Amino acid sequence: MNQDAGRMGATEDPADDLKVTAPKTWAAGLPAVAHALQYSLEQTTVRRTALTLLNVNQAEGIDCPGCAWPEPDRRHRNEYCENGAKHINDEATSRRVTRDFFAEHSIEELDGKSDFWLNQQGRLTEPMVKRPGAAHYEPIAWDDAFTLIADQLNRLASPDEAMFYVSGRLNNEAAFLLQLFARAFGTNNLPDCSNMCHESSGSALGETLGIGKGSVSLEDIYHADLVFVVGQNPGTNHPRMLSALEHTKRNGGQVVAVNTLPEAGLMRFKNPQKASGLVGRGTVIADQFVQIRPGGDLALFQMLNRLLLEADDAAGGGVLDRGYIERYTTGFEAFAQHIRTVTWAQVLSATGLPRSEIEEVHRRVLASKSVIVCWAMGLTQQKHGVPTIREVVNFLLLRGNIGKPGAGVCPVRGHSNVQGDRTMGIWERMPDWFLDALGAEFGFEPPRAHGVDTVGGVRAMRDGKARVFVGVAGNFVRATPDSAVTEAALRSCSLTVQVSTKLNRSHTVTGETAVILPTLGRSDRDVQATGEQFVTVEDSMSIVHASRGKLEPASSHLLSEVAIISRLARRTLGGTPPIPWADFEADYGLIRDRISRVVPGFEDFNARVMKPGGFTLNNPVNSGVYPTPSGKAVFTANELTWLQTPPGHLVLQSLRSHDQWNTVPYAMNDRYRGIHDARRIVMVNPKDIAELGFTDGDLVDIVSVWHDGSERRAPGFRLVGYPASRGSAAAYYPETNVLVPLDSVADISNTPTSKGVIVRFETASGSAG
Repeated sequence: MNQDAGRMGATEDPADDLKVTAPKTWAAGLPAVAHALQYSLEQTTVRRTALTLLNVNQAEGIDCPGCAWPEPDRRHRNEYCENGAKHINDEATSRRVTRDFFAEHSIEELDGKSDFWLNQQGRLTEPMVKRPGAAHYEPIAWDDAFTLIADQLNRLASPDEAMFYVSGRLNNEAAFLLQLFARAFGTNNLPDCSNMCHESSGSALGETLGIGKGSVSLEDIYHADLVFVVGQNPGTNHPRMLSALEHTKRNGGQVVAVNTLPEAGLMRFKNPQKASGLVGRGTVIADQFVQIRPGGDLALFQMLNRLLLEADDAAGGGVLDRGYIERYTTGFEAFAQHIRTVTWAQVLSATGLPRSEIEEVHRRVLASKSVIVCWAMGLTQQKHGVPTIREVVNFLLLRGNIGKPGAGVCPVRGHSNVQGDRTMGIWERMPDWFLDALGAEFGFEPPRAHGVDTVGGVRAMRDGKARVFVGVAGNFVRATPDSAVTEAALRSCSLTVQVSTKLNRSHTVTGETAVILPTLGRSDRDVQATGEQFVTVEDSMSIVHASRGKLEPASSHLLSEVAIISRLARRTLGGTPPIPWADFEADYGLIRDRISRVVPGFEDFNARVMKPGGFTLNNPVNSGVYPTPSGKAVFTANELTWLQTPPGHLVLQSLRSHDQWNTVPYAMNDRYRGIHDARRIVMVNPKDIAELGFTDGDLVDIVSVWHDGSERRAPGFRLVGYPASRGSAAAYYPETNVLVPLDSVADISNTPTSKGVIVRFETASGSAG
């Protein structure tokens, strides 16, 4: 039944029917091509599939919404991965959600459906409203929808009772307008998805280097002597990164993978863009796999740093780049004094690694003149995520591996424009210089009080301090932690508004009044009063480039995100301040002109972005300039801490399946890990399963424990014996978001700690003992 669910998604909601096979030891190749085409053709026609796939990630084409990995200068005709192909054609689907669908299905019924089923219904086609007390959505005209929302906003006691949430798929032009609207309305409540993923990266890099972005290019990846891939699964979450790592290997570089799970893409990669990748053995990616315990990365990098100090001592100098340290950094002496106190006993306990494994990594570091560290949410979604990333920076600073070719920091972001949204001002704590420039450009005084982030926004709604929620793209209710608390918070609102392309759970968890505003997708043509428009995005390596839709929109009733924000702003603000919203809707070039006068690095935006491939924003650290208060890169002394579990407990991390994009599963499979036809599974080392008194295949409830004594329960998960690191467990989100307490957040960044949840298992109620 489940194998047919993609075709039959309009009627069936598949149940788990678990089948387990051996995990794969390589990624991509011909199966990836076949799966991509199969899913694409289940969603839409051959013609539309060809239009999307031949245009995605091309210089004059569609930027793939699937991830933020950059395109190479020399692009392949098929410059996409399996999951990118699935994502673009999931958006390009020929299925439609019409007013008849909402008349047939009550909100209560839809709330009982799975994320998979909701997504499979297709594209939204016209604005819908749920009136107070109503059981169904009903159609509403665009003008009436904007009037309804504007009236609710203007009746609030304070602008801070509204919040405007943004997902990272939003383009630069729309993001700039949204933050402009929110601030002209009077609030900095601009939470975004970055609060839940790479906020820890921005916090750590901003403090130590002065800029919260990565410093490397694809050329740096290609020519690095050593690349660390830490807390990251590129084979599923950004598969085109494997092509870059293939370049690294072929140029003689090495790769060290640090993860709790063995991931197929980091073992061997069969590049489907090459004949040798389709029929050959492919390329071994990781030269060393360091299978660490969850949250042990801080300890690992602290020991690597201690070993570098000791190697420099033993050699009488020459191991550390003393010239670089003295000229470009501050804080070295305090850092060195602290790091020498770190003991092997601490590190081995925290990491679960043998000493010989860490010493082998150290030898690779000593043999490398240029080192890059890449990371993702395996680091950022930990209680001590910010100190861990600061320690990574320490590691790179010791040998001058910042700002030189083949070296630097590389936080790998997931959403296609999450970095660009932040650049455009989507942040609750934008600095005064940005607000000064924005106010001067548009003739008003932006609010200065910091707004709420995502976790703070949930608290504000829960506590009655926020009454109107506006979500632009994304699936807020399934992306956030502590599902029961988040859902209750949204239901307490007087109004919830979702700007969306497809149906998701955020449409079924509503305020007293709820509005769905359907919008164009990235693949849709966008025609306004002055002609066809394009939008822009910024990738993980700070390259800003254009994206042009190629398909006819899913419905004649759709508006672009720029049009929706512009019309809502006009209706809400009534011309005060006098911002030309109608002109912006008609010509996106006018928005880019204003961006060029507000956001540094975007001077002459319209002309520069017309060049094939766009332009790269300058990162000052690559010129030896560190915009910190001292003007230098900062060494930090970070207290060594790690997750310690009571007897009978494990550390759970939530993750994606291979057939999933963010909160949306495209299938019930995770084929690289050998999981088929099921999502409510938990992967645990077989030795841990036995020690806990269970058997592979047992049905259990996962119970998370919090330091205040509270517990949260996710019922009915099947234990799967898997080669995970000892003491760890892994299960899919959003199903396990319920286990993450709202207040369980990373220090400093306030990011939910979804990669560090202490849990125990209990036999599921109704199961045999």
